[in-house]
Amino acid sequence: MLISFAKMQGLGNDFMVVDTISQPIYFNEAQIRRLADRHYGIGFDQLLLVEAPQQPDVDFHYRIFNADGKEVEQCGNGARCLAKFVKMMGLTWKYKLRISTLKGVISSRMHKDGNVTVEMGVPVLSPQRIPMRYAEQNTEYSVETHGIRHKVGALSLGNPHCVMTVEDVSRASVDDWGSAICQHNIFPEQVNVGFMQVVERNHIKLRVYERGVGETLACGTGACAAAAIGQLQDKLDKRVKVQLPGGRLTIDWEGDGQPLYMTGPAEFVFEGQIEL
Repeated sequence: MLISFAKMQGLGNDFMVVDTISQPIYFNEAQIRRLADRHYGIGFDQLLLVEAPQQPDVDFHYRIFNADGKEVEQCGNGARCLAKFVKMMGLTWKYKLRISTLKGVISSRMHKDGNVTVEMGVPVLSPQRIPMRYAEQNTEYSVETHGIRHKVGALSLGNPHCVMTVEDVSRASVDDWGSAICQHNIFPEQVNVGFMQVVERNHIKLRVYERGVGETLACGTGACAAAAIGQLQDKLDKRVKVQLPGGRLTIDWEGDGQPLYMTGPAEFVFEGQIEL
């Protein structure tokens, strides 16, 4: 079967985006892993599927699959790319959208400068709902790996995140610590791991180890998680510039109980067809 797709990226976090409204199709895990391979396939961090709305008050539904073929709940950079994709492909005339995901409804707004703002929802702070195996909610938790005790903040934005503060992200052991913490039994569904360097109260540097992918050039939900955890720990202000290896995002958060807003670029790379 020949399918059409677009390749898109947000700060280097790259996606294969498929319109399954006009070409209904099912992908199994093996097919996704093959397509994600950067030598034998298209190459991407996540596969995004655009589907018809499942609720009367939303414009689209979308599904997210990591490079290992596993479905995940949320992707911030993917949400921006999806908003640009549906407009570019003529699937909508709107600049403001409501989009449902596996974990709820988000909204997006395209700006004239090409940036996209996405409302990422209210962070979930309860350990049981992140989920993580801690009885009491706190701004900081202890996780031990390889005999080293790490202090992390944790929350969920539809997908689980933990964030640790480091002195210099360029020297952080992202692969080793990220992999160990991601698979730690304290996180029953694994976790995305952020390494945050606080430059100023309105500026951080961040690297993220994503479950099912490894370190990526950018992670939108990871940037939101870092900004929120930094604010909860009284390290950051309400508006934070997040410098990732692939570029910069701006995160706005008014505090506990309020939704997070993420603003950044979404770029079309190319479109094509591939035999599945």
